[in-house]
Amino acid sequence: MEDHSLGVREASGSNPDRSIMAERERGPHPTLRIKGTKSHSLLGKKIVLGVTGSIAAVKTVELARELIRHGADVYGVMSEAATEIIHPYTLHYATGHEVITKLMGNIEHVEFLGMEGSADLFIVAPCTANTINKIASGVSDTTVTAFATTAFGSGIPIIVVPAMHETIYKSPVLIENLDKLKSFGVTVIGPKFEEGLAKIVSIGDIILTVEHVLSQKKLAGKRILITGGPTIEPIDPIRVLTNRSSGRTGIELAKEAYKQGAEVTLIHCKELNMEGIKEVKVETAREMIDACVTELHRGKDEGEKYDVLISSAAISDFTVEPSEVKISSGEDFFLHLIPTGKLIEEVRNEFPELVIVGFKAETNVSEEELIRRAREKMGKHNLEMVVANDVGKGGIGTEENEVYIIRKSKKAKHVKGVKKLIAEEIVEELAKHFSLEKKVALMK
Repeated sequence: MEDHSLGVREASGSNPDRSIMAERERGPHPTLRIKGTKSHSLLGKKIVLGVTGSIAAVKTVELARELIRHGADVYGVMSEAATEIIHPYTLHYATGHEVITKLMGNIEHVEFLGMEGSADLFIVAPCTANTINKIASGVSDTTVTAFATTAFGSGIPIIVVPAMHETIYKSPVLIENLDKLKSFGVTVIGPKFEEGLAKIVSIGDIILTVEHVLSQKKLAGKRILITGGPTIEPIDPIRVLTNRSSGRTGIELAKEAYKQGAEVTLIHCKELNMEGIKEVKVETAREMIDACVTELHRGKDEGEKYDVLISSAAISDFTVEPSEVKISSGEDFFLHLIPTGKLIEEVRNEFPELVIVGFKAETNVSEEELIRRAREKMGKHNLEMVVANDVGKGGIGTEENEVYIIRKSKKAKHVKGVKKLIAEEIVEELAKHFSLEKKVALMK
């Protein structure tokens, strides 16, 4: 693996050339064994992580490692103030590469972020108010600000993740400079406000934004509506009917579609609160169906027409007439199950041209029978794609799944693994549909 870690651990007092040679002779750092263990979404990407003097610098260890788990190579750059929060050795451990704390004769900022630089992205996390103001003003008096100025000059994407006291964040000077950075194309994530602080956003939000910035934007310009998770049917004020769905598939699909440039709305019973994803919270099957139809109509009426519905929710097939008071325990009682509506049927009747991706769950059937039933559903409702799985063998409520992705006139694609990877494959197949659709339109 090519090594571009030309930084010097200023606090160590070691000879920089010896440090570099020693790292090269040792080979890959043990930390790099986790590379790509969660996904390959950042595989082949080189990310420079700038760390400034905020107490939130303690979170950069996990951030660096999460970036690596998604396939990235990460190189740390620390301001002098940051080294007073965490030691450079710590970030070296987290990234697997020597940390840059001082610019030396190798002009590391140019090597990484210059016109012919090797890096794909510069992210400053956490980023203090002092650093934000300096970057916006073109001041380059620290390693981090020097890297930022160089990235601007070469057009390499920059992400800034603010973290500071809330009163500092509300400074009109800071607000003006953040707006200035955004006008220059800088992506600003957060902050989130808690306990009088403008805190660094979650690592999940940062990872998703990095994936979004570095993705190929295969669904750019598309609007996608996704249903996810279980529905909840009340029996009385305390008890409910539901199912084992965890909602992970819907969430991962929403994240993956957003990552690939789509505008995404997720209808489910949870609260994700993630950057870039609009949410509509529902509980019952009827609420989910109504919310879905309403959102599709709203988009059409307001000139924001949806291109795709991905119906991944495990919508209850039955509901009951709920009791207004708690049913007494210790006594026999019977539930009269009432069939619920069918989301895909209602949507297809009102939106005949909409691209719909359906899901088909069966239990303990052969592969051939599972695919046959999925294709039958595809033909009945004119679906562009069906994702089929045998829940008798697992998948519902778990972190992993095994599915068959079935498209019209295409051989079923077998995918097995964590649901994030499955979501990536589903979105990839959806992108292929639009790519083919575009080619056909150009030929006419």
